[in-house]
Amino acid sequence: MDYTHPPAIMPNALSFHNRLIDNLARSHRERGEKVEIIQTHISTVLLIGAFAYKLKKPLNLGFLDFSTLEQRCFCCKEEVRLNARLAPDIYLGTVAINGPVDAPKIDGKTTSPIEYAVKMRRFIQAGLLADHVELLGGELIDSIAQRLAEFHAGIDRSTPTLGYGTPQKLFLPMQGNFFHIRKLGVGDVFSLSLGRLECWSRKQHQALLAVETSRMETGFIRECHGDLHLGNIAVDDGRLIIFDGIEFNPQLRWIDTISELAFLSMDLDKKGRPELAQRLLNGYLELTGDYEGLRLLRFYQVYRAMIRAKVIAIRLQQDDLPACQYEHLHLELMAYLALAESYTVAGTPALLITHGLSGSGKSHGTGELIQKLPAVRIRSDVERKRLVSQAGCSDLGSKPLEGGYYTRAFSEKTYHRLLELAGVLLEAGFTVVVDATFLSLVHRTRFQQLAAGRGIPFLILEFQAPVNVMRKRIRHRFRQGQDASDADLQVLEAQIGACQPLTAAEQTRAIRFTPGHTPEVGAVLKKLDTELATK
Repeated sequence: MDYTHPPAIMPNALSFHNRLIDNLARSHRERGEKVEIIQTHISTVLLIGAFAYKLKKPLNLGFLDFSTLEQRCFCCKEEVRLNARLAPDIYLGTVAINGPVDAPKIDGKTTSPIEYAVKMRRFIQAGLLADHVELLGGELIDSIAQRLAEFHAGIDRSTPTLGYGTPQKLFLPMQGNFFHIRKLGVGDVFSLSLGRLECWSRKQHQALLAVETSRMETGFIRECHGDLHLGNIAVDDGRLIIFDGIEFNPQLRWIDTISELAFLSMDLDKKGRPELAQRLLNGYLELTGDYEGLRLLRFYQVYRAMIRAKVIAIRLQQDDLPACQYEHLHLELMAYLALAESYTVAGTPALLITHGLSGSGKSHGTGELIQKLPAVRIRSDVERKRLVSQAGCSDLGSKPLEGGYYTRAFSEKTYHRLLELAGVLLEAGFTVVVDATFLSLVHRTRFQQLAAGRGIPFLILEFQAPVNVMRKRIRHRFRQGQDASDADLQVLEAQIGACQPLTAAEQTRAIRFTPGHTPEVGAVLKKLDTELATK
């Protein structure tokens, strides 16, 4: 694919397409069926009864080529194949459209199709998240994070022989975005912003070459969805539907899994829901453990914002765009450029650790905090189990303190991993919250030294609760059986005996959480500002 190919729109072919759409709609309406038409920059969708029929516009945009009937047929079949991975009951197959253009029939019986369409089971448009942000909530975001993590774990990975995912190939469509926006005639208005973003993207690409190469070598270039934004996610009768993945260009779907996550998190930011973007990010990372990928997150968020800007620029040039939509889309284009620029501004990261016994409320408290404070949380309970799984430690005892993973030796290994991950995230520019008991002064000191070595703020979130409350919480947690922690009452009693309280110096950096008293995020930010002022 040529990412610097000037967009080509074939007037005669597009006229044929529009005529075909009009006649299909008319014929079904004459039969008493209700027909709705949805236009995108590359497709037309007919909603007829219980089904949707998606026809590809005869376009050649460089990164996409639907200019021939054979190519459109191939891409229809690819769309069904790829999207069946996430929505098998939605994508029903490829159908032919036959007959003369003035009297066409969907799935007609002749052998000379004039067009092809993807046949889909229709779902209610009221469930489309892009148009109904009121549907967005914490539980839905958790479901999306779970589905995405499972999807990424099961899809094909690129290999050197496939040739996908090299740093050079990944950067081509990024360059193409800037080229297209300028060629489409809107670049002059936004020349300064485009120039800054293009320069930043090139510099980041060069700085991250080693990381990009490592991601390919370690299997994180996979055959992803490729277009994961809120416009391609819906809720239908309580079911989560992820649809409309990229079929027309393998280079745009054989991507880094973090690029996929970046698209959706960017879109949540654009919709004014940064707290849900944070929840998605932390939920996905906790499930996958792919903290290394965050080195590339902002790089890809800029890229994804620029994709949306390019799509709008293409739509602004199409003749079938209603005049009433022009001003709105122009403002949207401006908003995406502004969002992209916001990702290029590096803030000062900070390191926060917790201190408290099992059942004192650490995970609940930090879970709320990381949605309000842009931060990435690392949980000892999750990483401890990940270490067990990665090492294949099947010989660990079933009781946490009897040869299990709450022993002193395994705890030391866990804290070493937490320290390593915190360093990776801080280097990537993210504020980090480490959720662990941190009962030992030695462990707390190591993390404080990590922050001091980087000249960044360091805080301790101190969680306290009456012993009877912690015991009650642990018993409830075990009855529910849904928490990452396996710390039982025996572990709690051992912790009570081993806990080293915060020193007087540590108390100056501490913020206390107790039942009934959760400090506002403003208090945390104020404390961070105070710490930063002393650096």
